[in-house]
Amino acid sequence: MTGLRLGLLTPGLSANPRVAREWELTATPDQIASVAVAADRLGFHHLTCSEHVAVPAGAVSSAGTRRGSRYFDPAVSLGWIAATTERIRLATNVLVAGYHHPLRVAKTYGTLDVLSGGRVVLGVGVGSLREEFELLGAPFEDRGARADDWLRALRAAWGEDEPSYDGTDYRFDGLVVDPHATTTEATLWIGGRTGRSLRRAIELGDGWVPFGLRPPELADLLARAADGPGWDGRRTPFEVVLGAEEVDAVGAPDHTLERLAELVEVGATVVTVRCVHDSPASLVEQLEAVVELAATVEVT
Repeated sequence: MTGLRLGLLTPGLSANPRVAREWELTATPDQIASVAVAADRLGFHHLTCSEHVAVPAGAVSSAGTRRGSRYFDPAVSLGWIAATTERIRLATNVLVAGYHHPLRVAKTYGTLDVLSGGRVVLGVGVGSLREEFELLGAPFEDRGARADDWLRALRAAWGEDEPSYDGTDYRFDGLVVDPHATTTEATLWIGGRTGRSLRRAIELGDGWVPFGLRPPELADLLARAADGPGWDGRRTPFEVVLGAEEVDAVGAPDHTLERLAELVEVGATVVTVRCVHDSPASLVEQLEAVVELAATVEVT
């Protein structure tokens, strides 16, 4: 048994009005880097960067959506963070499959994998913002089936000198990708909040990164998946990456420890945190405190 591994929702790289702290709205590169370096020093498993290319103005703050408008480009941002850190993994959370050709992702993030020393984790989602699909000329209605083929194509291309794939939506052969990732074993975490996303993760991924679900809902989905086909044949290790927002390890350590333990009980193997803070310095203080707590939570 080991202590609980932690991830960090990198501050300043997105600005969802529901959760972003005031300083994040004007965060400087030096401030963002200081937090990333601290998370690296403290042994965090990963940090994240989300993706939206162009958010329709009506979706920025409308009721029930509130996506915010700021989304730093993940390839550029994680590449920049890679240069300031040494060990922490660089996780997209998440790339929208339909916005990219799998070969482009194999090349872009394969390059990042080389430059970072093999630290890339590709979180991938199907996507839900129809207007953004339409803006980018990407098919929306069949995006789930296309994403399945996309994931298979990416696995075929990842880390290969001369990748070849013949699927339902993507086909390629007789080409060279150089540079490419440091290994042919891509680490793919599948995002989503439905049973279908979990089934996709079990069949095609190395982990599941759900969002917007309460612990009882997560426990139910995972229990049903464990009783269903494919669970015993899933890739190992299979990560269940759950999120904890408004973590206050400094002001409410007992409550924080209970929350972490609850998520492990649900099935988490890694927990990505967003902490209560009002500055980069106070966030680093929170990270130091939550690492100490997580070390006491046993994960089998």
